[in-house]
Amino acid sequence: MCKKSLQIGLMLFGMFFGAGNLIFPPSLGFQAGSSFSPAMLGFLISGIGMPVIALIIGTFNPDGYRAEMSRKLSPLISLLLLTLIYLAIGPLTAIPRTAATSFSIGVQPLTGEGALPLAIFTLLYFAFAWWLAITPSKLLSRLGKVLTPIFVLLIIVLTVAGLMTYTAPAMTEPLGKYASAAFGTGFIEGYNTMDTLASFAFCIIALSELRRLSFTSAKEHYLSIWLAGLAVAVLMGTLYLGLALLGSHFPIPPQVFGDANINLGAYVLSETSLNIFGPAGMYFLAVMITLTCFTTTVGLIAAVSEFFYKEFPQVSYKAYVTAVSLVSLLLANLGLNEIIKFSLPLLLFIYPVAITVVLMTILNKFAKLSLPGMRCTALAAAFISLLDILQQTAGSAFAKDILSSLPLHECGLAWLVPVLLLLFLSLFLPRKISGSTDEI
Repeated sequence: MCKKSLQIGLMLFGMFFGAGNLIFPPSLGFQAGSSFSPAMLGFLISGIGMPVIALIIGTFNPDGYRAEMSRKLSPLISLLLLTLIYLAIGPLTAIPRTAATSFSIGVQPLTGEGALPLAIFTLLYFAFAWWLAITPSKLLSRLGKVLTPIFVLLIIVLTVAGLMTYTAPAMTEPLGKYASAAFGTGFIEGYNTMDTLASFAFCIIALSELRRLSFTSAKEHYLSIWLAGLAVAVLMGTLYLGLALLGSHFPIPPQVFGDANINLGAYVLSETSLNIFGPAGMYFLAVMITLTCFTTTVGLIAAVSEFFYKEFPQVSYKAYVTAVSLVSLLLANLGLNEIIKFSLPLLLFIYPVAITVVLMTILNKFAKLSLPGMRCTALAAAFISLLDILQQTAGSAFAKDILSSLPLHECGLAWLVPVLLLLFLSLFLPRKISGSTDEI
């Protein structure tokens, strides 16, 4: 059981650790002035702690977040919210972004810009992803035992080789916002990885794999969940710290550091690969980036398809995999910038609501909460998210005035204090329910 749980953890880690996670820590380490700083601590809490806890809490219930949300909100609202979540982290946003990111960072330096290279790459990318996702029972063996260890090994090779090449720290003092608010800045950057949202999707994969273990008791089920979650946290934390250490040692020219159009994390990885391995370094980077993105893509395609097949079984799982792959293929060919513009409103709405659900679920495991209170809490998160969309996409002065009156609005967390306040009130409001998990 222990070995299988760790394999599940390795598979889930591979799904979580997309290219965005790969390229960010070098940038954070460089700007923070050291590999482990208050900024890095904040990033680890929100970029690892929140997603892993969300994953663990979701798998405590044999029916996942669908059952938790149906009980706390309503079956219809649960279905609508989860549909939006799975679409957001699936074919409408995250899946095409992984393919586009893989191409722009890893492949485009080799092929050059152009619609044709992108189309050929994404066609092959999603054809292979479709082939792997079409048989979810083999994900553990294909992702957990093959693809994930390969890209982890490549990252370790690059990090160790880079640290052996750049032995002295490039900077001793943090700059900019990392000097004035290091912990808060790192926390916000970890929050912006949106891995907590991915926990909703990967929860369904984890539950499918856990069911194959045939537990004899609820205690074994919970132990396996904690072991898998621990494996995810340790692996992600180790790679984050190693990449941040590389970033803090890499000498970035001032003109590059001051260019807002350059992703510093991607710059560190590409220049390190090129300087250490020569011309072959670009091929090394292309393989590493593509594999890192690809494991996330396969996991998301499988998770989204499994969710829709479970909720709407009139259509086969294979048909959902095909549809998700095709939609993702088409959107990936819009290019990374267009995908980000297209997906922003949906993400602005759904991410705060999803984290609110996670917070409610965690608190409800330890204390009874008011049913009307929890519904008002989710409604408040949704309302503030809609105001944020109006402000950022339509320039609404009305929305801006309301948001500017709320704490943490400058960090994109205007929803947090009202949600925490309503959760606190839910401890005292009537019609309380417990959050106890059904017996397994």
